[in-house]
Amino acid sequence: MKTKLSLVSAAILSASLTLVPAVSQAALPQVFEGQTMPSLAPMLEQTTPAVVSVAVSGTHVSKQRVPDVFRYFFGPNAPREQVQEQPFRGLGSGVIIDADKGYIVTNNHVIDGADEIKIGLHDGREVEAKLIGTDSESDIALLQIEAKNLTAIKAADSDKLRVGDFAVAIGNPFGLGQTVTSGIVSALGRSGLGIEMLENFIQTDAAINSGNSGGALVNLRGELIGINTAIVAPGGGNVGIGFAIPANMVHALVQQIIEHGEVRRGVLGISGRDLDNQLAQGFGLDTQHGGFVNEVLADSAAEKAGIKAGDIIVSVNGRKIKSFQELRAKVATLGAGAKVELGIIRDGDEKTVEVTLGEASQTTAAAGEVHPQLSGAKLENADKGVEITELEQGSPAALSGLQKGDLIVGVNRSPIKDLKQLRERLKEQDGAAALKILRGRTQLYLVLR
Repeated sequence: MKTKLSLVSAAILSASLTLVPAVSQAALPQVFEGQTMPSLAPMLEQTTPAVVSVAVSGTHVSKQRVPDVFRYFFGPNAPREQVQEQPFRGLGSGVIIDADKGYIVTNNHVIDGADEIKIGLHDGREVEAKLIGTDSESDIALLQIEAKNLTAIKAADSDKLRVGDFAVAIGNPFGLGQTVTSGIVSALGRSGLGIEMLENFIQTDAAINSGNSGGALVNLRGELIGINTAIVAPGGGNVGIGFAIPANMVHALVQQIIEHGEVRRGVLGISGRDLDNQLAQGFGLDTQHGGFVNEVLADSAAEKAGIKAGDIIVSVNGRKIKSFQELRAKVATLGAGAKVELGIIRDGDEKTVEVTLGEASQTTAAAGEVHPQLSGAKLENADKGVEITELEQGSPAALSGLQKGDLIVGVNRSPIKDLKQLRERLKEQDGAAALKILRGRTQLYLVLR
């Protein structure tokens, strides 16, 4: 049977549901032999007000070339392209993490491309949200609302989770309204699924369906342990395999977005692979968990800390890791400049090293992360500026006049040499910004508003 991985935002306008009559609550005993029946209700009464619904709407713009035969009939002034706008709506979930400032965490794929974001609170209020920042590689977005009497959720230390711990998922599946399901932590450190660029998922069998994206996965104390993100869905529905982004990872990313307006990834400067059984036997090791270092880049954070090719990294800040992918996700999440203690095995001996992470030199970016009017383009550092390497037809970037192969060399009168400078120059502009473009031998300006 073919397995299908699915993000669980409800970009859903309707759903066909089979309703099964429920057992009457009155038929269930509340007291048995003088003892009160166990219940999650007290915990949920404190926790569910922190989980919200996220309703988004926007417009997909597409542009199609008008066939020459039609242009022949309508004359030389006939349009070369036809622009079509297709409205869309979607539903997902979110979690209030700061009641005073109105911060809400959800998935990036829930709000991606939205022109309007509305939050449905547990008490029935509906308020408009502002997008503070996103990270597409980890699928996290931070929103903010202005409202009083909010309830925030407390975060747990997700590094202390164990397989078998109870887990409760709270969200808004299929637009039905807030729904609670329960299960256990089925696995930790799941990666290599191809869902996101950075993967270090909690796996759970708590039922997760479309619309649960961005909702909360909590422990029995009502503390946030993860943000629900994806499911394995061979038939399009829940089969008991869901994935959540760990709370510690979410916290680190959100703090960077709040402080810098973006995520500044940390980097070790190594290449490597998972430690498998064959490698472990070759090195005479008992463990089969960790990241094997193939190469250490010159002048990198790893080289400065004394890490060498052949080392096996087995822990980050005292917490064991299972794979090289988990190591990569943790390091990138901690951010540039963070001090990290790595546990390594070298020549059979265990030791710890402290590393100050470097900053990942961003060489490519989705242009929508740099400026909304550049959405639909892919940017890449070039020798003398930033090149448009990909461009979607009908996208805001295409409608702005950009073309594939254009080289951005300046913003207004300030030259730029890379993505970092382009981002900084655009952030400095309160109003319109003019991009200086080199197109072949032609120089021109395009105005972004």
